Amino acid sequence: TAIGRVTKKAVIGALKGTGEKAQAIVETTADLVKVTIEEVDDFTVAIEKKVEEIVLGAIEAATEVGGDVSMTIKSTVYGILKAGSEVGADVAKTAVAATEGAIKAAAKAGADISEATKKAVSGAIEAGDEMGTQASKAVRNALVTSIKGAKDMIKEPRK
Repeated sequence: TAIGRVTKKAVIGALKGTGEKAQAIVETTADLVKVTIEEVDDFTVAIEKKVEEIVLGAIEAATEVGGDVSMTIKSTVYGILKAGSEVGADVAKTAVAATEGAIKAAAKAGADISEATKKAVSGAIEAGDEMGTQASKAVRNALVTSIKGAKDMIKEPRK
């Protein structure tokens, strides 16, 4: 898809650049999400529909340039949640959509599903924690009830 191709090119640029690659992927992904859903009435639904394409493009980029696929998955999910929060999307639903999208994209790309799940959940949790207590709880609860195996991966938030 066009979104997947744009994501792939942008993430390749981030991975080839110098400096903090994870942060570059977070920012690239967040920017792509915002552009993708501009002028949409329901941001949550728009993100849910496009997230898999974005994650797949990011994974393809990491694979193509020999980048760290696990770090790319985690950073991409984090970026999607960050963008979702900034545009007013439901963070819990966005967390589930981003995590599910990452798992599906990892499967399509032939990546390790268990590792992809761990990294996607981790990225969602970190983003939720950064947003504050309410978002942190909402993201954790949504992942535990919606993502198989997430309960075993999630630790209580730091006080």
